[in-house]
Amino acid sequence: MGVKNLNFYSISSDGRVTNWTLMKNKLEAEEVIKLKLVVDESKGLSDNKKEAFLYGLAGGMCFDFNQHQDHLFLVGTEEGKIHLCSKAYSGQYLETYDGHYLAVYAVKWNKWHPRVFLSCSADWTVKMWDMQMTRALKTFDLGYAVGDVEWAPYSSTVFAAVTSAGLLYVWDMHQEKDTWMCEHQAMKKSNNNKALHLTFNYEDPIILVGDEMGGVNSFKLSTSLRQGPLVYIPTKEEEKEKDEKKKIPTSQELEQKKMENYLDSLDKIVY
Repeated sequence: MGVKNLNFYSISSDGRVTNWTLMKNKLEAEEVIKLKLVVDESKGLSDNKKEAFLYGLAGGMCFDFNQHQDHLFLVGTEEGKIHLCSKAYSGQYLETYDGHYLAVYAVKWNKWHPRVFLSCSADWTVKMWDMQMTRALKTFDLGYAVGDVEWAPYSSTVFAAVTSAGLLYVWDMHQEKDTWMCEHQAMKKSNNNKALHLTFNYEDPIILVGDEMGGVNSFKLSTSLRQGPLVYIPTKEEEKEKDEKKKIPTSQELEQKKMENYLDSLDKIVY
């Protein structure tokens, strides 16, 4: 939501992303983009059916704006597609990422790296992406529908997800790149409630998880999962020299480099 302009964005299953602006006594709606269906022409549909599909709209499920390039945003759809969009181009997608085969419940940009994002879906998976590649960099199968995924605000490599089985998972790709570091029951087993959403506290090492019955549970992260953000520590030689002209890396640069190191360890070849 914009503070100066008092505006916010919404997405709907009717296939539209809308920008709402608060006027003196009303909300003014402006269409940002229509989510046109992506048609697979190889399916051999008749010309009439192809035309109908081309002009249909996809059901919007979720979206997220890039903090580093605020004109860019991602949209997840009921059909399992993820679209990279821009506020400057309302008539087309910049890119489409095809990796899920059921509804995409959440898409989240990394808070430290401008290209990396996560998605989760009813197809049981969490996927990590680089916006410059249409193939997922990493896929985690959790065995149940994944309702939400979220990056930690203090580290470029820590994220969490919750499933319909009521389980909470936490990863740190810097410490363990192939699997989660924590698996925990997010709800009481006797309730059998689905865990739907989660969020990190920006001040304390706490995760909140919400369930389908309106309940919210809080969890304190272990020491190993709450490390960050990185801070540059000068060597003894550097302290002695005290070279004011030497640029000291910021936490932003260090965290971005940490994610780059992880990306460099992955297979990026498109087969």
